[in-house]
Amino acid sequence: MLDPRWNTFLVLCETMNYTRAAEQLCLTQPAVTHQIRYLESYYGCRLFSYENKVLRLTEAGMRLREFTRSMVYNSNKIDHAMTQQAPLSLRVGTSKTIGEYVIAPKVKQFLRAHPEADFSLLVENTQVLLSELEEGRLDFVLVEGFFEKSRYQTRLFRKESFFGVCAPEHRLANRCISLDELQGERLILREEGSGTRAIFEDALRRQNCTLADFNQVSTISDFSLMKSLTADGIGVSFLYAPVVQRELAAGTLAKFEVVDMPMSGSFYFACLKDNLFSGLWEEWACEES
Repeated sequence: MLDPRWNTFLVLCETMNYTRAAEQLCLTQPAVTHQIRYLESYYGCRLFSYENKVLRLTEAGMRLREFTRSMVYNSNKIDHAMTQQAPLSLRVGTSKTIGEYVIAPKVKQFLRAHPEADFSLLVENTQVLLSELEEGRLDFVLVEGFFEKSRYQTRLFRKESFFGVCAPEHRLANRCISLDELQGERLILREEGSGTRAIFEDALRRQNCTLADFNQVSTISDFSLMKSLTADGIGVSFLYAPVVQRELAAGTLAKFEVVDMPMSGSFYFACLKDNLFSGLWEEWACEES
């Protein structure tokens, strides 16, 4: 059980509006203001400031938000664990590559071992998952791509190959091509915020290139549609090996590489810092042997 002022602080961090925070908390606006001023007085620093009439967190406020999120999360998990006959609860988030092509064996293993568990799995892009984790709605995430690892407790889950794919009869099939050759093709990519897209964009930046240098870029959030369009010769794509393993084996897609532009990706286990329960999830944090 934590001081309710921590919760008030976090709700205000989420809404960045005193009126909306008060409505969400079923408090008066002066009560919210009083609780925030108490915290500012206690720590001797401003937690929020107004810039051009817009409420913003100060640097001290951002630090306190990071600490408080872990405290509130741990408190809620302890309350649940101490409730008599409370079922095991686990809320997992995975990025789409991991959720659709990697994690199924671990989910089956967990559910067979804990048939009574209250289990949920959210499959979303990396940025959405990290936001849900920070708000305490997920216990941990397995994500790909680039993110600020220092903000979380992380562990490398596994590394995967990442490369270009095209139709088997495409002129790029089974070749190592130049970036100039690639710029003449339609790119079929995941949406912004996805780890898959971030890997490719980072590789382009290392070559002093961006997506603006391509005339045709199509954004598709569904892997099945991406692979179907690519197999039909509509464009080319860049995906992790597990996503296209079956298609490459069946010959419906072909692989290609871009010279001087090596690409690979890492999958990470991440939870909030100072998480008291992270040791219970060792089987999720480690790659299958």
